[in-house]
Formats: sequence, structure tokens, C-alpha cells
Amino acid sequence: MTQRADAGKKKKSSKQKPNNMNVNILQTDPPTSNLKRKRQKVKRDEMKKEAELPAHRKRKDDHDDEEDDNDSQSTGSETEYDAEFSQSDEEDVGIDGQPNYEDSVHLSSFNLYLEHNLTKEEIDNQKGSKFKWEVPAIGMSSCKWIGTGENILEDLNSNSFDGLIPRLYEHWMDVYKTSGGKDLNSSMQKIFFSLCSRYRDILHCNKKPFYVKGLEDTSIMDAYIMHSLNHVFKTKDCVKKNDAKLSRDGESAGSDKFRDQGFTRPKVLILLPMASIVYRVVKRLIQLTPSAHKVNVEHMDRFLTKFGSEEGNEENDHDSENKKPQKTSKPSDYEVLFGGNNEDDFMIGIKFTRKTIKLFSDFHTSDIIVASALSLVNKIEEAGCNKEKDVDFLSSIEVLIIDHADVIAMQNWYHVHTVIDHLNRLPSKQPGTDVMRIRPWYLDDNARFYRQTIVLGFYSNPDINASFNHQCCNYEGKVKLVCDYKGVLHKVLPEIRQIYERFHVDSIVDADDARFDYFVKKVFPRIKDSDQGGIMIFISSYSEFIRIRNFLKSQNASFCLLGEYTTQSDISRARNWFNEGKRKIMLYTERSHFYHRYKIRGVQNLIMYSLPERKEFFPEILNMLDGSASMACTLMFSSLDKFRLERIVGTNKAKRMVTAEKSVY
Repeated sequence: MTQRADAGKKKKSSKQKPNNMNVNILQTDPPTSNLKRKRQKVKRDEMKKEAELPAHRKRKDDHDDEEDDNDSQSTGSETEYDAEFSQSDEEDVGIDGQPNYEDSVHLSSFNLYLEHNLTKEEIDNQKGSKFKWEVPAIGMSSCKWIGTGENILEDLNSNSFDGLIPRLYEHWMDVYKTSGGKDLNSSMQKIFFSLCSRYRDILHCNKKPFYVKGLEDTSIMDAYIMHSLNHVFKTKDCVKKNDAKLSRDGESAGSDKFRDQGFTRPKVLILLPMASIVYRVVKRLIQLTPSAHKVNVEHMDRFLTKFGSEEGNEENDHDSENKKPQKTSKPSDYEVLFGGNNEDDFMIGIKFTRKTIKLFSDFHTSDIIVASALSLVNKIEEAGCNKEKDVDFLSSIEVLIIDHADVIAMQNWYHVHTVIDHLNRLPSKQPGTDVMRIRPWYLDDNARFYRQTIVLGFYSNPDINASFNHQCCNYEGKVKLVCDYKGVLHKVLPEIRQIYERFHVDSIVDADDARFDYFVKKVFPRIKDSDQGGIMIFISSYSEFIRIRNFLKSQNASFCLLGEYTTQSDISRARNWFNEGKRKIMLYTERSHFYHRYKIRGVQNLIMYSLPERKEFFPEILNMLDGSASMACTLMFSSLDKFRLERIVGTNKAKRMVTAEKSVY
């Protein structure tokens, strides 16, 4: 089952209510004074620690399977890998990449974040927190960061990679030097990594995509990959240190200071829309992993076969974005995005042992899981029908990354909603972890408050905002990027006459009915009474498409369909009928345009029943009027369409259009 096919079945339940930016958010922050006292206590405790562990101890690692020892037969002595892990937390990277113990206010945020025990009062007080501070975004002139709780950007040191393990930083530097990169020390990259390392929920929906020529920004991808590796390695550090203490001192594991694990091993989940993007991300993750930890990369051939393509396998991550598209009538961004493996049902586990990266590891024993939302939804449904199966590997996710959220929204965002809803639940089966080592907030069913969610995309929409506002309840708070847009009207042919008609909406619940009523009473009579053909009605959502189709049937209208589920033979027939004037009206959906980017011939009059989510589609659709007699376009919108409208006409103009008394522009 493909994601597009499945989306149709889920469509009614996938509709989510749009949310304004100032909607109440589940969030709470510990008081600043308490946080400082905790940091001071951690610093005093760390200064009392011994610099080195004993040279010989029995290796005991509940966090690794027995198969982790395949590369070493000796289990009686401390390995170089274990020694390296055992010291990394005490010497994180500080200013200018140098280990700096005085910077421990930031360096211990991993421990502070996971060791804080929420009280019932703190949980109850999370309701009602709002975005209350803002800071200009460095490197993005028309954007600003807004956040809840304490302003973490106000005194952020842009010259440091706070909390990054030295061996990760050094390897990152080496990779950039080898590849000739110059952006590693850019302030924008450092700030984003620092945001990640502070464990706030992040919504960054101005991320430049690789498929738009001249806009690629790999620094954000590198930053979240390094943050993921940092979190996984620090988790392993913590477990190994406590294993050593228990083995050395013979202390009881019942002490709270040894509670360092979750129910299951996976700690990072990365959601991506297509296999070709998985290929880019996983290859980059392998490249950014220090050499000592990737002496062997298991099942690489299988990975290349499943996720790569004949062209992609011959290119590295950075070369693939510069690949010249073949000559075609499709736009260049379409060729790059869909030029590789377009599979949307995939899932791969990644496990780190002492010297090996294991691809396609069992999900329950993986460190990182990379998957599509569709694949996880299928796993969830299987577990619901078969008691022998489970999705307990989702129970202990501490970092959730959703990259290319705008592309996923074109597939079916409801799948993401379902996945997030199933994260951090109590496992259905007895976990294999020693219960005395499980962090107390896991046992108290509060794990969702300790999950960091990072959402990245080219733009945001009400569904993405709704998930971020209501499904992400990190106790540390939220940070969100807000941007002003210039619009894309300059890309529309100047001869095209655009008429924007605003209809009234009383509430979000009534929005769909209000749009339909306006079309039936105000717009359709003009079509019905006109002898003109070549009328295209552009519709954004599938539910709207079905509703208008049924209405036109009831009116015995002459029309044809071009939707995402229309067969190729029906598409060819519909395009010919419309171009030859055998059908007066064509219904065309945004998702159909997203997956095919057709250039429809014969368009004489365009009606945008709903504005497109993707701003680049607006000039493409309107410019189909080129050569028509009337060159006229009618666009319907309401005050709830502000996000879409501002990307098309510009932020300032959109504000006037949704608030002014005048309703026609």
C-alpha cells in the first residue's frame, strides 16, 4: 500500500483544525534559580569524580546485545572504546571548539534535562504557557525566533558548539576540511546546534530544501545529525560509566543515581518522506560518525540497493544536490526531488557498537530508527491486530526529528499525528531492561514530557502547527521560527488579472462549509450562466475535491477530473477532452500537481477554490492562462488562510487583506 493510496482512506480523519500562533501550548520551565542551583550541584559533583576508571574491569553493558562483542573476544578488560566513552561527558566542547570545564552550565544540559524529576504541580502548570519572547534570527533577515519559558537565545554564545563530545566535533571539523567546506563555524549553524543541545522543541519551517536550485542548506541537516549522534553516544557513556561503578564498587543498582535507561534502546526517531532522502541522511550520518566507531558498516550493499538508485549510488551526498537534471518539461525542483527512489513505505534501524555501525538492526535494539510515517502507522496497525507484535521500540524515544515536513504534509500529515500519539507509551510487553535502571519518569508514564521534537520544513501549515502546539509537550519549552514573506506575485505573468474574494468564516469548524457555500452561491452561478469553456477549478485538499465533484454531478455539469487517484489513462483522456473543449470544467488538485506537475493546455479561466500550500505552485498554475482570451483568475480565501496567503502575496499585504473591511481585491 502506498502512502498516496492510503491517504485517501484516511482523509476524513486526517483533517486537523488550524491553529493561530498564540494558541495555548503545553509547556513548563523550571524556575531559573532552581536550574542554576542544579547546575552548580552537578558541577561540584563532577569535580569530585576521578579522572579515570580502573584499567581492568569486567565489561557489563546492558545497553548492548551479546552480538556487540563480535569484533572483540576479550570481555575481561576495558577496551579503548569503553575508555573513550567513559571520559567524554566531562570534557564537552566549549568556546571555539576547545574543551572548557567552566562552560559546564551548558555542557551538562544532557544530564540536567534527563535527571530533572517533574512534579505533578509542574505538569499541571504546563497548560497555558505562551510564546513570550523573540530574538532576530542570525543569517535570516526577515525571520525571528520566538519561544516559551526562559529566553535561551538572549545570551547564547555563537562561537561555541555547546555540549558536543570532543571526538564528534574533531571528526566534524576533519570532514569539512577534507570536503573543502567553509560553513562549519557559521553562526547560523552553531546557533541551531545550540538550540538542539538545549533540548527545546523546535519548529524551523524556513529550511532551504536540497531540491530547489541555489537554496540548499546542509548545515541544518548536519546539525541535527550531530545532535542525534551526540545524544546516542552520551546515553551510552552514561550507561557504561554506571556499569563500571556497579562492577567496581559493588553498589546496589537500586540507587536512583544508576537510573539511566528507558524501557527499550531506541532513543532517536527520524521521520522522512522518501527513500531517496533517507539515502542522503543516512550516508551523511555515517560520514559524520568518527572513524573509530565505523571500522565496519554492516549491510551497506543492502542499504544502497534498497534506498539508492543507479545514479545516486555513484554520487556522494553533496554531489547529488548539484546533479544537473535531464532535459524535460518538468521544473528542475521536481526532477531533483522525484529523480531518485520515491518509495514512501520504509523503515531502517541503526545500531552503534564499539567499532561497527549496523544497518537494518532489529528495531528494539537499535539506537536510531529512520522511517516514514506510513511505515510506522502500518506497524502500529499490525500490533493492534496481532498480539504477538508490538511497537514498544517507540516507548523510549527521547529525540524525534521530522525533516521535510512540508513534503510529508503533501503525502498525509495524519500519519505523523498518529505516530506522535503512539510515542512514549508504556510498553505492551515486559521490557528486557533491568527495571532498577529505568528512569523514574518512564515508570511514571511521563516520558512524553522529556521528548524533544524537532520539526523542519520549507514552510509550515495549520496541521504542522497543530501537532507542534498540542502534541509536543517538552517540559523545557518551545522555540519557533517566524518569517515574513515577500510573496511570489512577481513570477506571475503581468497580463493575468487576479481577483481575490474573501468569504466570511465564523469559526474553524465552519470553515469548509463557508467556503463551499460561497462557491455555490457566488462563484458557480457565473460558471453555469457562461458559455465559455476551459474553466479550471484548482482545489488544495482531497476532501474539497470530492465535495465539488459531487456537487457538479448534481448540477449535471460538463466536467472532467484530474486528481491524485485518477488513473493514467483517465488523465490522458481528461486532458484531451478539456483541451478540445469537450468538457467545460476541469477539477485539478494540488497533490496531483505535486506528484506530476502537469502543464494543462486549454485553460481560459481559472478559479482557485483554495489556495495552494506550496507557494511555487501559484505562478505555475496561474501561468497556464498564458495565451487565453480572458486571462482571468478568481481566488477564494478567508481569514484562516493567512499562512498560505502571505507566502503568495507577501506578509504585509496578507495582513491587510484578511482584516480590512474590503472583501474583494
